[in-house]
Amino acid sequence: GCRAHRSAGGALVANVLRNGSVLLQWGLRHWGPPRPPAAAALRGFALNCSWEGTYTRFPCDSVELGAACRDYLLPEAHGSVRYRLCLRPRYAPPRPAPPAQCVEFRVEPAAMRDIVVAMTAVGGSICVMLVFICLLVAYITENLMSPALARAAAAAPR
Repeated sequence: GCRAHRSAGGALVANVLRNGSVLLQWGLRHWGPPRPPAAAALRGFALNCSWEGTYTRFPCDSVELGAACRDYLLPEAHGSVRYRLCLRPRYAPPRPAPPAQCVEFRVEPAAMRDIVVAMTAVGGSICVMLVFICLLVAYITENLMSPALARAAAAAPR
């Protein structure tokens, strides 16, 4: 299962998979009418990305892809983060590069990660309760039991 997100021009599709990876796919026909020398002049693709965290936006490293590439896999995307990926074909100098096709999407956190977070929170709560119980037992033992033993020892004949 995956969710597909298309760029405005339709050339770039981001398939967000359930396991947190993203498969990018594209085709040249969406960048404008094909010209006969265009295929020979295509040098490759430039993929740029950025992702928005809680407080700031981070740029990703640029990726240069060959002219024959039509897909790219991002193996591990961060959950609950907004991504913006832009792909631009690179042509030989006489032909200007068309505008980049950009797609924006958010990767949903994996269900297993949610379970791990919940279990960690519950486990931490249990540990805190055990610490309080141990402190309470130590307090009772030290302050309530000791005076009774001290009185019993004082009352005993020598």
